[in-house]
Parts: sequence; structure tokens; C-alpha cells
Amino acid sequence: MVAVPEQTSGQAPAAVEAPVGRPLLSLALTQMMDAVGAHSGAVYLRPGEEPVLEMAVMAGLPRSFAAPWERVGLSAPIPVAEAARERRLVWVGGQEEMARRYPRIAVVLPYPFALAALPVATASRVYGAVFLTWPGSHPPELSDRERRELTSACERLGLRLERAAAHHRAVLAEADVLDVGPLGGVSDTLGSLEAARMVARLPYGMCALDLSGRVGFANAAASEMLGVPVRGLLGSQLWASVPWLNDPVYEERYRAALISQEATSFVALRPPSDWLSFRLYPSTTGISVRISRARAVSEMRPAGPRPGDAPTRLVSMSQALSMAGALTETVSVHDVVALIADEIAPAVGSQALALLGAGAGRLHVLGHHGYADPHVVERFDGMPLTAPVPGAHAVAHGVPAFFESREHLERLYPARHASPDGFAAWAYLPLIASGRPVGACVLAYAEPRRFSTHERAVLASLAGLIAQALDRALLYDVKHQLAHGLQAALLPPSLPSLAGLEATARYLPATRGMEIGGDFYDLVPSPPLAAAVIGDVQGHNVTAAGLMGQIRTAVRAYTTVGQEPGEVMRSTNRLLSDLGSELLASCLYLRLDPARGRAVMARAGHPPPLLRRPDGRVRVLDLAGGPLLGIDDSATYPTTEVELRAGCVLALYTDGLIETPGVDIEDAVAELGRRLGAAGDRPLEGVADELVGHYAAAEERIDDVALLLLRPREA
Repeated sequence: MVAVPEQTSGQAPAAVEAPVGRPLLSLALTQMMDAVGAHSGAVYLRPGEEPVLEMAVMAGLPRSFAAPWERVGLSAPIPVAEAARERRLVWVGGQEEMARRYPRIAVVLPYPFALAALPVATASRVYGAVFLTWPGSHPPELSDRERRELTSACERLGLRLERAAAHHRAVLAEADVLDVGPLGGVSDTLGSLEAARMVARLPYGMCALDLSGRVGFANAAASEMLGVPVRGLLGSQLWASVPWLNDPVYEERYRAALISQEATSFVALRPPSDWLSFRLYPSTTGISVRISRARAVSEMRPAGPRPGDAPTRLVSMSQALSMAGALTETVSVHDVVALIADEIAPAVGSQALALLGAGAGRLHVLGHHGYADPHVVERFDGMPLTAPVPGAHAVAHGVPAFFESREHLERLYPARHASPDGFAAWAYLPLIASGRPVGACVLAYAEPRRFSTHERAVLASLAGLIAQALDRALLYDVKHQLAHGLQAALLPPSLPSLAGLEATARYLPATRGMEIGGDFYDLVPSPPLAAAVIGDVQGHNVTAAGLMGQIRTAVRAYTTVGQEPGEVMRSTNRLLSDLGSELLASCLYLRLDPARGRAVMARAGHPPPLLRRPDGRVRVLDLAGGPLLGIDDSATYPTTEVELRAGCVLALYTDGLIETPGVDIEDAVAELGRRLGAAGDRPLEGVADELVGHYAAAEERIDDVALLLLRPREA
């Protein structure tokens, strides 16, 4: 969360924020684009403290090109969010780099272009972010001049936004910048009338499209080839006025030309049998289209539009691709709910949603968003699928239901009259995965809504994508809960209280796989002397965890019957060999004698413990030891007696705490010892938090971590 500037004492906030009086964002963006020769860009603002970015203005390209990213979370894996999150410039030099670093964007925009994203921020707050794009011909690196221009421009914009906030002046979204005025120089070389005559004489068709794809000019040859009068072309998008061009494949070529600023072409069939060739020549002001009759064409006819198709779509192909890609990245049910709320619901105009699951003949509320009173959704949790409510009906029968008004809903389901949710239209979409119902997605709308046939088809298709993601997420959550339950059952719930000894422990699972591993620790109160053990079984799965539980139980049993440390290790080693497991384990075992200030240790391939003396010095106890458990059933494990006086801290740990890619293991142990030396005088809980703090905060851990700290006390 970014910092919020503190309010000056005595300064009351304005009751109503006055808007900034000029197009601040548009001017700043176009000046940036001019300074570095970018052909498109956008400014995002952060609304309040919400962890999202909203597009406030776009220039150079239609906003529909960036529709999947009009509103993005700060944690989203895209350049503009990364720039705001990390307060740095993000540069993507081309198509290959985009595919490698940001595959979701590359799927939607598979064109050669370069992109820079920068934060709009001051020292105290991130106000938003900016992105700019260049054609694929831009050098693979951003020049020093371009970096300086962009950085300073964003810093100036950040200061202007800070001043506007200080004066309680709201910075609102502005009109996108697409109109750039007349082309300079043309009127000096060719009169407009003579230019029109020249184009009219050409034997092939010529059209001029603006950045939104609207036709601004068409000659007679173009009108004849397309079969539409010139007056029917002017002012409309080409694929809207020519029905047989209303195909995403052809629109995609137009998008490719504008984004890459490279000439593109395609061949299309004008029914019933005329093939036409379209060549698109882009610039930053629009596209010139040359239309000619194609020679022999062997391509299979592309699917044409169906009768009654609307010229515009509820969800564009780019948005559908982005949503499908994003849904494949979701892991948990929480991820699915968040994605629907952040991307899918806004794209289809919904203001609220509820995700319902089905199990044991009942509805289960898995998540919701946008409801002022959560109770209106949560009251459906546990409701039988036979209940007379639309959510249960959608799940039980697998049929979507669309209610265009509150009256429509209450006429079919009178029980809803007593519990309004504040919305005026609803879509209840059953979620079917592998032929079985997994739940329902409820989309709510603030205003009455007529659901067209096209819109219903789009929503049903989206429901299929959501169902697959939800099915995977439900399975993941079950496995996750099982893994954590198993791990919790196999590790000690708490450490026993022993006379003359403080002890604390930490365990952090790996973030890969099932988040379960084979690291373990234990403290065994076996009079007259206690014992401590720490170990690590290979692997991060249920097999490793199960074997870990057997080893920990065996060590406890051998300790209880009075075996010496070396014999405990030998017995455990033989047990592991007898079990026939292919997994190996490291282990460190010690018998504690706080009264004498001594400890006897035995080691089986485990990292050496660290001993911090009362004066703050730390020693690595490089003990004699034997091989890993499970290698040789006849192996012996020598023991070492070490001094363990009151005030000392003994740190036992597994290799997950010291193994970092690219870091020498001895350097890692030395660094751990340095931190133990600096923190060793704190309460033991604070010492443990200090030693694992970096790993606990990490988003990704390749190995699990166990830590056991022991501190003898004065008798």
C-alpha cells in the first residue's frame, strides 16, 4: 500500500472536490508522446486507496485495443501495474520479450511493438502510471534521452497531481485523444479537389480510416468493389457497413497495422464468389486501405457473420483471449472470484457478482463482490438445491436464467420480494465442468437490462470458462487443506515447557507443489534428560510428510526407552532402511543437560547448528557425523559433547533456511550466524522471527524451512 500524505493540522477537507480546469492528463500524455516519438499511450490513476489502476485517458489508438486492461489490480502481471508497484520504469523491447515476460498481453496483442511503463508518483504517494508504445521498428533499448524525457515528464505530472490533491481539485477521466487535425504539407502540394479527382481515377479502391476504423473517404472504385454506396460507408466502421467484413479475423488485421505501424494485408470473399485483396498502410493518424481484385485464391472461406449479428460485440476477441488466459492462471477459489470481479464483471457491465458452489445437495457461497450488504448473498449458503430460488434452479437444472427487471424476477420467484439486494437485473449462469454442475455465477446489474441473444451467448461462453477454472480451484483448495491438515498433525502443536530451558520453533512450507514437506522438529521431555531433534526428508509431497511422521515417532520412541544419541540415530537409520523407502533424510539429535550446561549431539548429514554465546559471539558447531539416514543400514553415528551454558542460544535449522540459488552455502551459514549474533539478546520469539523473517515474507520458497531455538536458563 502506498503512503498517503498526512493532512495538515487544521486544514479541513473540501466538502466537494472541484475538477481540474484543463485537460491535464491529455496534455501531459501527448507531450510525452511527442518528446519520444511514441505512437500511443495511456495514463492510469489510482482511485483513492483501492489497490487498482483505472485508465483515465488514452491517446493514439482506440480504447477498445486496451479494453482488457482498462482497470487493473496493482498486483497484476502487466507492465503498467509493475511500474506503479515497484516505482520504476519498465521497458519491453519487442514481441519476443513481451511473450516471455508478459504472456497474457502477448496472447491478446501478438504484434511487433515496444512498450515503456512508468510510475506517476511523488516521494509520498503513487498517483498512477503511464504507458507508451512504439512500432516494432524502435531499437530494442530505450535511449538515455528517452529515459530522461519520460522520467522527468512523469515526475512533473506527479507533482501536478499532488498539488491538485492539496487543493482538493479532482482529476477526472478525460476524452481520449484520437483527432490530430489536418495533415501538414498536403494542402501545399496538392489541392483537395485535385486530390479527390486523382484518387477517383484510380482503377482500384481507396479508403481512408481514422484511428477508430471509421471511413473518412472512399472512392467510387471502393464503393463498387464493396457493394455499398459511398454515403453508406462514410462515418461508419468498415466492418460495420460491409456485412461480409464483420469478422474478427479482418478486424485483427486492422489492429495489427495500427499497433505495429507496419503494412498488413488480407484476402476476403465478397459473396458469392469474388475474392478481394485489402492492403492496409498505417500511420499515427489513421489507415489508408487499397482494395483490389485478388487473383486465384486457394484459402478456405472464413466463417462469415450470421444473420442478425450486431456490428459491435459485448466482449471483443482481445478481451475474451485475455479473460481465458487469466482464468488459466487462477489457482484458488479466491483467485477466481477476484478475477471475475476485476475483469469479467466490468467487461459485461455488471456491478456485482456472487459465485455459488454446489455440494451435498446444497448451495455454498464461495465469494461475492459489489453488494453493500453481504448478508443478502450469504443467506443462500447451505440452502437446498430444491429451494425456490433462481441460484438453486440454475445449478440443479443447468439452464441459465436472465431477469431483465426486478418485476420479472419477483414474478417468477415471489420469495425474492421480501429480500431485495438493491439491483435491477440479473444473469444466473450455471457452471458446468466435465458434464457436471459445480456451481453458478450470478451477475447483478444496477439498471434494468435487455439481454440480447448475442449477449446471452457471450455470457454462456464466459460461464464455461469460469466453470473450468472453478473446478480446478475447488480441487486445489481441497488438496491444500488436506496438505496443511496433514502437516499440522505431523508436527508438534506446541513445544513442552522444560525446567531450565526456553524453546521456540518455526515452520514455513515451500510455496511450490502442495506446500507440504518433510522438514520436522521435536522436543522430547524424557526424564531425567530432555532431547531435541530436527530433520529433513527429501521431497515436498504427501510421501515425504508421511515418512517424516514415521521418523519423528521413531525418534520419540527410541528416546523414551533410554537409548543414547548415537544409538537413536542408528536405530532410526535401520528403520528407514527396513521401510524400503527411496527417500533419504538428514537429522540432528541432541540430549540436553541444562543443569550441567552440556549437550551431546549426533548428526546424520544435517547442516551444522549455530551456538551463540552470552557475549554475542557465534560459533558454527561442525560436529562429527555419519551419512544421511537410509543410505547404509550399518552406518554408525559418532557423538560430540558441547558446552551449552545459561544465556547461550542454540539454533537448529534445515537447509531451506540457508540454501539460496547463486549463494555459496558457507556464506549463507555465516550470514545466518551474523543475524543470530545481532538478535540473540532479544526474547527467543523475537530471535526466531528475525531469523525466518526474510523467508516468511518471500512470495516464493523453493524449499520448506524448519527452525528450533534453545536457550538454557539459570536454575
